[in-house]
Amino acid sequence: MAASPSTARAINDRLALRLLQQEGPLTAGQLKTLTGLSRPTVADLVERLQDAGLVRVVGETGDRRRGPNARLYGIVADLAHLAALDVRTHSVSVVVADLLGRTLAEADLPIGSDTATEAAVERAAALLERTAAEAGAVRLHSVGIGAPGLVAPGTGELRDTTGLPAWHRRLVAALHERLSATVLVENETNLAALAEQRLGAARGQDTFVLLWLGHGVGAAVVLDGKLRRGASGGAGEIGFLPVPGTSRLPSALGCEGGFHGLVGSAGIAELAEEYGISAVAAAQEPPAAALVRAAVEAAGTAKGAVEEKGAATPRDKAADAFLGVLADRLAIGAAAVSAVLDPGRIVLAGEVGHAGGPALAARVETRLAAMSPLHTEVRAGTLGGTAVLRGALLTARDAAQDDLFAPEPN
Repeated sequence: MAASPSTARAINDRLALRLLQQEGPLTAGQLKTLTGLSRPTVADLVERLQDAGLVRVVGETGDRRRGPNARLYGIVADLAHLAALDVRTHSVSVVVADLLGRTLAEADLPIGSDTATEAAVERAAALLERTAAEAGAVRLHSVGIGAPGLVAPGTGELRDTTGLPAWHRRLVAALHERLSATVLVENETNLAALAEQRLGAARGQDTFVLLWLGHGVGAAVVLDGKLRRGASGGAGEIGFLPVPGTSRLPSALGCEGGFHGLVGSAGIAELAEEYGISAVAAAQEPPAAALVRAAVEAAGTAKGAVEEKGAATPRDKAADAFLGVLADRLAIGAAAVSAVLDPGRIVLAGEVGHAGGPALAARVETRLAAMSPLHTEVRAGTLGGTAVLRGALLTARDAAQDDLFAPEPN
């Protein structure tokens, strides 16, 4: 059945807006080429989008001649302001951006474990308000929040989770109360997967698994282009996976005896101590990230010495051995993921995955190939600890654009 004229207009308008979002400012002629629409149709849609306040002339091409084809049209970026929050156990990070996702202001705030719930909520909410004011955002349209723990699939609410601060859940409720904006909450690892899929190591992948390696460990599962959350929102809680190499089994109240015990930041730090690896972590950085980064650098030095027929130092050899054991540990979890989901690609993300880089990813891929008959690429995440915040911002931007770019009802 052919689309009605109004439906066809709506489809064409959204197509043009998406192209302007992805490609930046375009001329009417470029829109005609990219959409395949006729010149009169493009002229009509440009006029409609300008009248709706969604598009404006932002400049001209280098052509000397004047006319519609020489004008550059761009999305009105300040039509809506967005915010994203990365809520960690002991800190919160905020970024405020325009409709195109361009950062206007950002801030970070540590929140100590001894801070009372209401005080922590007030400090985090006030940080968002100050950052929005600094960005010149009178009103926020959409706010994306990434937080550890389970998000109920039916309601989108952050659930009470043992071991996580109570202020996390209260902050989400407070922002709903204080803001007129759309507030969207998602598990931090799922947001990291969205960011790596759009901008990083999983770009173009419809099926993959992201392993988040930071202070803790988690996973995000993307199958056939869809994020899979599970019946209760707990898909990817890989820290609870029972694995060999730990002194006990995990329990419903804690994952210390599971995969988390092997590759969480504390477990990696203990392993590094055994091999004499030391490093100073940056502020808010998991100690394991600095240790893995130092080991990769030292192991690279050892490899270079061997290639040049020199002598690697004992420290460099220890770093190489440490990375080998860490890769063995990571391969255990990766093998379980591969056997159940056959994702084709596993991304080692988070601060630790980013610190290990291609060198650690290659080691894990080699060990995984020896354990599983299913071919699985292992890649290092490229966004590091910023992935959660960038994923939250993408979520807020998508929500705002879906609302603002929607066709007017007949």
